[in-house]
Amino acid sequence: MIADLLTSAVPVASDILERTASTPRVQQIVSLSLAPAFLLAAIGAIMNVLVSRMIWIANRIERIDDRIEDGRTDPQDEERVWLEKRRALAQVAVMFGTGAASVISLVIALLFISAWIEAQIGTLIAACWILTMVLLIIGLIYFFRETRLAAIGIRYPRSPRKRFWQRRERKRD
Repeated sequence: MIADLLTSAVPVASDILERTASTPRVQQIVSLSLAPAFLLAAIGAIMNVLVSRMIWIANRIERIDDRIEDGRTDPQDEERVWLEKRRALAQVAVMFGTGAASVISLVIALLFISAWIEAQIGTLIAACWILTMVLLIIGLIYFFRETRLAAIGIRYPRSPRKRFWQRRERKRD
């Protein structure tokens, strides 16, 4: 009924219906979209880890800010500076991860659109796939940098004697 209505109303609709009516063609498109869909799920899992780390960092910065307001901590606290660097790296990683998720979603959409149009858009789909990989790799590099910074730590002076002299210098200022 709906198909008859569409075919009589718009000749273009009949052409689209004819091209997508083939069950094997739709199965092929669904099969082709599985790999990008799994990649999208993986990007989502990575983003979940990144956002969890960012929340932890933000909460830690807030606690330090509360201690600074109460006068219990020096405003030039080394841990706060360290956390700000980590937050900046994590934010960039999230930004690139979000970009990768957006582009891979576009790939999935383009795969389905390719079933309805006659224009060959395989090159566009391949370029979007490559762009997704580039964005994901850059995001993972920033994530690696953040985790590396977390693993290294704040780098307090190792020697108790150095710490004593540094505290003494701070008191003079």
